[in-house]
Amino acid sequence: MEVIKIVQIGIGPLGQKITRYIVERKNLKIVGAVDSDPSKIGKDLGELSSISFLNVPVLKSLQESVKNNKPDVAILTTASEIEKIAPQIEEIVSFGLPVVTTCEELAYPWQTAPSFAKQIDESAKRKKVSVLSTGVNPGFLMDSFPIALSAVCQKIDRVKVSRIQNAEFRRVPFQKKIGAGLSLDAFEKKRQEGTLRHVGLTESMHMIANRMGWMIDKTEDILTPVIAKEKIVTKNLTIEAGFAAGVQQIGKGYVNGEEKITLVFRAAVGERISEDTIEISGEPNIVSTIKGGINGDVATCAIVINAIKQILKAEPGLRTMTDLPMVSYFR
Repeated sequence: MEVIKIVQIGIGPLGQKITRYIVERKNLKIVGAVDSDPSKIGKDLGELSSISFLNVPVLKSLQESVKNNKPDVAILTTASEIEKIAPQIEEIVSFGLPVVTTCEELAYPWQTAPSFAKQIDESAKRKKVSVLSTGVNPGFLMDSFPIALSAVCQKIDRVKVSRIQNAEFRRVPFQKKIGAGLSLDAFEKKRQEGTLRHVGLTESMHMIANRMGWMIDKTEDILTPVIAKEKIVTKNLTIEAGFAAGVQQIGKGYVNGEEKITLVFRAAVGERISEDTIEISGEPNIVSTIKGGINGDVATCAIVINAIKQILKAEPGLRTMTDLPMVSYFR
């Protein structure tokens, strides 16, 4: 059995969960860990991730980690913004390492950030490696999954995806990301700053449109608070009535002035029903609902790991989930 050697870059809550998942698979081995946080440097990755000692110290330098351990692939979980992550990817591919990352803006950046997309694509091709961004959303639920469902359609008029989540059981950073517990004034301030939003709806719309052969002439990203009707008390926070319990974000993609793609993302503490629904209007019409919804933290960690097998065989360059053979669980 061939063992795939991994270097992890970014050992935050998501990175630590990925560590725990990797350790459960016998054909994967973490050989290096990198983080810029001084409080983590020198500590064992296993202990940071609340599991057994792994004898993998967290280093500040990627160069040192690569030199000492010779990994096959890098998993990068540091930022959502392509501008922040591009220099990190440039460094990783300079060592001849393929990359799987969770950077949402990199999931399909050819229309939203073409200069960065071209830069990363060319750097990866020069080093003959592949770069992929994926996760539950973007990467699967609101783009590659409805694209896969379209395989049985003769005609498609419209695609709508709704992701409704009770955020009570998600990571605290996720709850903060959706504005849970903020006053409406504070919510609005963060909305205007652009620091309070789900990243990736526009990228998902462009991914779908590209595969449908649609040319999007306009996109909208409409963000509003989900307001608590009564006081909510959870293990990690208290939300007063009238404060934000979370966020609703609606992405709309227009083709020749007609709304062809609608993506509804609503995540709030105390949301009554969690479910994910894909609706394809066409021939035939398709409605597919996942009752209870997909746990975003579990799914993102799993799909990042499962994508490793395909990214090691992919054509060099910046790739998206639609470029790869179907990603699936492997052991």
